[in-house]
Amino acid sequence: MPQFFTNKRLIILLGSIIVLVALIGFSLRDRENISWPEQFVKDIVGLGQAVVSKPANAVAGFFNDIENLRNTYEENEKLKAHLDEVAQLESDVARLEQDNKELRKIIDKKESLADYEPVQATVIAQNPERWFDVITIDKGSASGIQPNMAVITAEGLVGKVKDTSKFTSTVQLLSAHDPRNRVSAVIQGDKNIYGVIEGYDKEKGMLRMTKIPYDSKVKKGMAVTTSGKGGVFPKGLVIGKVKKLVPDEFGLTQTALIEPAAKFHDLEHVMVAKRGMTTVLPEKQERQQVVVEEGNL
Repeated sequence: MPQFFTNKRLIILLGSIIVLVALIGFSLRDRENISWPEQFVKDIVGLGQAVVSKPANAVAGFFNDIENLRNTYEENEKLKAHLDEVAQLESDVARLEQDNKELRKIIDKKESLADYEPVQATVIAQNPERWFDVITIDKGSASGIQPNMAVITAEGLVGKVKDTSKFTSTVQLLSAHDPRNRVSAVIQGDKNIYGVIEGYDKEKGMLRMTKIPYDSKVKKGMAVTTSGKGGVFPKGLVIGKVKKLVPDEFGLTQTALIEPAAKFHDLEHVMVAKRGMTTVLPEKQERQQVVVEEGNL
């Protein structure tokens, strides 16, 4: 009896193997339609894949969106930094172009200055409270700068050296409110007309040229330059043009409003006029001449 059951189990095992091989062979052959068990299994697996894949893809997409958002933020920050750099570069280019124009004008001006030695200087300070009064430049006594030397730009006269230190100088502008800030000037025409630049009208932005003889024929647009009469300022430095002529209250002289050739604000590059030759006057006459013509220049 036990032997029979052993043989029976062997027969069942062999039969199962035969059936399994037959099923494998059946499933591997080319068919247009699959069997219903295969369809059932495939549908169950497909449904499971769909149930699992949709949430998984949604979660993966969510994290991908977060990553993309973070990358976009970083790229945006980099672009902002580049935009800031571009703005700074544009500002630097504009400033350098302006400096280049001013320096070219100064070079052209140097070529025409034979009666004095121009010393190029850079404005290093301008007090906001005294914006139209004084500036500080980066050249001092070590560069041969002395008080009362004329200071100009490529456009024209802007002031005089007030005091110096070893490496810097204070420049008093023509627009400064100082009764001693006077310059001997001449209106150029068929016949030169002399006067004195003293005072500045801040509201009109005009210099005042006084002591013009009452019978002088002054016309609008006439050029005004330094006369060189004081023996300190070189002759022929451009000051501006006549804008308007006003008689004084007594009718003895006239006052001309002069439109300055040079600006007195936002100065960056200037030149100090070192005289190659100064007018030699007797001591007493020199003091009087300087006081009258240049206002203690």
